[in-house]
Amino acid sequence: METWSEVAEVQPLASKIITNSMKKDRISHAYLLQGERGTGKEAIALLIAKGIFCETNAVNEPCQTCNACKRITSGNHPDVHWIEPDGQSIKIDQIRNLQKEFTYSGLESNKKVYIIKGADTLTVNAANRILKFLEEPSKRTTAIMLTDNSQAILPTIRSRCQVIDLRPLHPTMLQKQLIEEGMHERNAVLMSTLTNRIDDAFTRINDEWFASARKIVVQLIEVLSTNPEDIFLFIHQHWVTHFKDRNEQEEGLDLLLIAMKDILYYHIENEAGIVFFAPSDELLELAARRFSQNQLVAVLQAILQAKRKLKQNVHPTLVMEQLTLQIQR
Repeated sequence: METWSEVAEVQPLASKIITNSMKKDRISHAYLLQGERGTGKEAIALLIAKGIFCETNAVNEPCQTCNACKRITSGNHPDVHWIEPDGQSIKIDQIRNLQKEFTYSGLESNKKVYIIKGADTLTVNAANRILKFLEEPSKRTTAIMLTDNSQAILPTIRSRCQVIDLRPLHPTMLQKQLIEEGMHERNAVLMSTLTNRIDDAFTRINDEWFASARKIVVQLIEVLSTNPEDIFLFIHQHWVTHFKDRNEQEEGLDLLLIAMKDILYYHIENEAGIVFFAPSDELLELAARRFSQNQLVAVLQAILQAKRKLKQNVHPTLVMEQLTLQIQR
């Protein structure tokens, strides 16, 4: 995202709040941008900085072509400072160095911007030091603090910032972000159905347990489609032993629900809706011959009922046995 118009597509409220304050020349002395990875925190911080320094004084959008905009993009503007965690945290020495910068005038103007990435990783001492700036704001200085974990921000810091909440990514936007960060397109489609967090998506896709879970769901559908008489043996030997605690059991049912929806979408020729399988997967055709559309609707309802039973603390093995019986009907 390089313009406020692009930000508005993903974060309309945040874009409106910040651009309105810029138009009225009421930029806050400190912002706290809080949202999960991929929600646009760094892009918004850069746009705020460009709005402050842009040489064309563009009201709606920074020009992106002036010397100031180009140097902010490249990270080489002398009056825009980035602070990032040194290892696992932002340490007090980093903030001491930042405080020294506070005492100097800007090199090219009377303005300065400080962007603190990973603000939730400030050590207690570092956080207390940064409060000095926040308690004595200067009209010439703007701090922009970025965090994935808003709960870890000290209340004293939060109360001195204009807090901008960034909403989770829309599935389509999440898919795009995941693909841009190197995830295979089909995996990105599935992950955007299961989560709205980039970190969680990559954690799952690289997890051996999750890979095995996907494989077991495929095998379950294959057994149901070709050897239904073996399904109870499969459930006890593979499903129950893999999906052990409540979260795993619910995730297994979520994957099964998505996979069975795919079969229904295959029936009605809605290729765009297919998520779990590749649209050309032969198992889709095989399962579609085994289950009619009406049967699939009933199966989806049975899976949802199974999820409710898990939440009601019904024994998970019993839940799966009952679900299997309902699917076989």
